[in-house]
Amino acid sequence: MTDQAVDTDGTGVPANERRPAAASAPAGCQFLGRARELKELRLDIERAGLDTLSGRKAPRARVLLIAGKPGSGRTALAEELARQVAERYPDGLLRARLTEPDGTPVPTERTACDLLTALERPTPPGACADDLAAALRAALSGRRALLLLDDAADAEQVDALLPDTPGCLVVAVSRGPLTGIADVRPCILGGLDTKSALDLLGRFTGSVRITVDPLAAEGLVELCEGQPAALVLAGRWLAARPKSAVADLARQLRTDDEEGSAHVRVFRLVYVSLSGSAARTLRLLSLAPAGSVDPQTASALAGCSVEAAHRALDDFAALGLVRAVGSPLPQYEVPGWLLPLLSALTASQDRPAELQLARARMLERTVRLLVSCRAITETDSSPAQEKLAGMPRALRFPTPRAAADWLRVRLPALLAAARLAVADGELDTLARRLMAALARALAAHVGTRAAAPELYGIHRLVLDVAERRGLHREKAAALLNLADLDARTGRTADALARYRAALDAGRAANDPYATGRAMESVGGAYQELEDYDRAADWYGRALAQRLARGERADAARLYGRIATAHTYAGRYGEALRNWSSAVTGHRRNGDTAGLARALSELARVQEYAGRPEESLRTCQEAVEWARRAEDTRLQAALRLRLADTLERLGDPAAARLHRGTAERMLGDEAAEEAPTKPYDAGTCEIRSVSTKD
Repeated sequence: MTDQAVDTDGTGVPANERRPAAASAPAGCQFLGRARELKELRLDIERAGLDTLSGRKAPRARVLLIAGKPGSGRTALAEELARQVAERYPDGLLRARLTEPDGTPVPTERTACDLLTALERPTPPGACADDLAAALRAALSGRRALLLLDDAADAEQVDALLPDTPGCLVVAVSRGPLTGIADVRPCILGGLDTKSALDLLGRFTGSVRITVDPLAAEGLVELCEGQPAALVLAGRWLAARPKSAVADLARQLRTDDEEGSAHVRVFRLVYVSLSGSAARTLRLLSLAPAGSVDPQTASALAGCSVEAAHRALDDFAALGLVRAVGSPLPQYEVPGWLLPLLSALTASQDRPAELQLARARMLERTVRLLVSCRAITETDSSPAQEKLAGMPRALRFPTPRAAADWLRVRLPALLAAARLAVADGELDTLARRLMAALARALAAHVGTRAAAPELYGIHRLVLDVAERRGLHREKAAALLNLADLDARTGRTADALARYRAALDAGRAANDPYATGRAMESVGGAYQELEDYDRAADWYGRALAQRLARGERADAARLYGRIATAHTYAGRYGEALRNWSSAVTGHRRNGDTAGLARALSELARVQEYAGRPEESLRTCQEAVEWARRAEDTRLQAALRLRLADTLERLGDPAAARLHRGTAERMLGDEAAEEAPTKPYDAGTCEIRSVSTKD
């Protein structure tokens, strides 16, 4: 295998693929050793399971387990196996890492959501783990796909994601056996065989330095315990010192009296050879979110220029301390086995205040990049252009496409940064700014609907900070945002509970916007639950507040929502009175489009109430106002309604005239596309966490 294929941290997954993505192994990847393990794993795919032996059909996908310590090449072996059997699984390879770099298990709902995204399936924001796992199994039903579940912490994580389709294959990677999953035999990895280990060393040192002193080379392999992580570090250390013999490195390792595994001993040797500034920069990489670092992140952590940080990362990659990953942008991954060592070094050699300052610099840099990422999309906004002009060149994006690419590539690390900032609890102001900027950047480049799963997680983090700090206004905004997303995905009862909580928070903050918005949304939730009495009551409370504050446009809209609730309840008299008030309000406000729609709904209710002549006159007036508003679709819908009313009144000729006009306006499918549900008087906007970046 090439040095990119060597799994020096037990992950082997490129940083740009930490979110699962259908892909194959890199072209030209040459794998070394593990022939026996590969043979056993391939035979295990064909092995008859316990269900088959008992005469039952296999109910789930076959699971293969590769177990080993970090640095043993376990994920590299999984990747090679996936490459070899890829042709059997034409529906592609899906990857997911089940443990964070700090050892925290990844929640099942996040993993299932990422896998559904890779399968281009909808991921309802805020759905529970069971629902998302069921959606994943449904998406994989009938497919022949291969799932690589890396760094599994326990059997429950893997079991929740197992497809019910026997045609799929799951390759799990973990430290040890996953007891609890039936019919799984772990392939436990030790060190590489001597020949493969020598070949791996030769990749970096050249074959001559190995052949001139084969005994020293074999001794070095023994000192490295055949572990790929240690061998890569040793090989790169020798490559950086062409005048050093293999025996010199072996001698230095033998004189190391400190305890530790093979890769720990080799790392100590590499670390002491670094300059003071380089060693400090390397230690601070332990603070990089999700173990993913780019030159901007390294620059902020170390307090140096972006160019100097980029050179340092390239130097670390040459030493095998970080891994350069395939990406449109320069990105590097800190090996999983290295992160605990770097964290221990920072704890012993750096003061807590210095580490907190480094975190703050990183978050501040990330916020400014997100602000720049969003601002470049606002080409018609003078304040946005002024903001961009005032930023250093290193923080500006040349084009909106470049900003979108950066956001897409760095999104996993950005979300991880938000989670870590909230968990830290000491930098809540920066955390709030980060989450607000991230939400706006996603809305600008992805859209609020497409980014709903990510936004749901961001709003939950905002809620955590607001509750911890007693920030009632931000708590109300976060609850409203979460409730809106709950309502969109059909969790109306959950949305109702959050709207009520937002109302309490809005009152505590004395925020009229939040309280009015919450009352109206509570009414909408009751309407969705078909409790029209409560819906009308809550709309009425919101209306009273709007009238008291002189907010006439919102008051006119709320009259329409009250009328809609009464219409659904069959109280046409109340509905007519409120629609008349809505018409009057829109007329006074000069809202031509709103007036046309309110008249349209008034005519509909008049027809429901058995007043066809009044409905006809109102509908004709609505057509005229729709024409002034240049709303072609509404004009066509109104003319179709006129045609229906005229037919009931016994005037088929006039009905045909209006119907023909509607068809000419919208085409032959106008009748099918005409709206049939009462006017909903507009939707509620989602206000961001903060009005400033």
